[in-house]
Amino acid sequence: MPIIEARTAVSPPPRAPAAPLRFAMNHPPPLPAALPGLREAERPQRPPARAVWLTGLSGAGKTTLAHALEASLQRDGLRACVLDGDRLRAGLSSDLGFSDADRAESIRRAAHVARLFVDAGMVAIVALISPFRAERAAARALFAPGDFIEVYVNVPLAVAEERDPKGLYRRARSGALPRFTGIDSPYEPPEAPVLELRTDVLPVAECVERLRARLGLLP
Repeated sequence: MPIIEARTAVSPPPRAPAAPLRFAMNHPPPLPAALPGLREAERPQRPPARAVWLTGLSGAGKTTLAHALEASLQRDGLRACVLDGDRLRAGLSSDLGFSDADRAESIRRAAHVARLFVDAGMVAIVALISPFRAERAAARALFAPGDFIEVYVNVPLAVAEERDPKGLYRRARSGALPRFTGIDSPYEPPEAPVLELRTDVLPVAECVERLRARLGLLP
């Protein structure tokens, strides 16, 4: 008979326990104090996790500024995301209309999403008409002091109507679009915004520089 050689099974050595996962969304790793060979202006800047809340009439330039700021931050390697009113209404707030209650709910949802982005270490750039002071104050209350930057994107109503990129003012004036902010629904301007930008006077690049300064960033 053939001889069958018995083999002793060898167990693999025990594996070292895996290091525990650490979540630090609110506490990004510190940047080095100095990097050799870099001038001061070339040293990386700490990502400013903040909510930049752009409020103003339709046609004031909120979305234009939001995307210009986003592009500027991303060129610096900083994480930023735009929450635009039209896009939110196409998805997250597609079930809402334009009553005062629905507008308030739209602002509430946008504020909570912005808070999630800030908690993840990002700059959340919110571009919403957000016409009521009370709802903007409720949005601010979700954030730590200094993490909510209210920016009043201010233009005269006549300028906003002249721009009218979507034809909304024309429809509102004809009665086809009732309860339109600035026409037959009020807009309550901020009483003490962190920053006010007159987009009928300032070019986009200058507005972006002022926004970056409020975030504590170099031009």
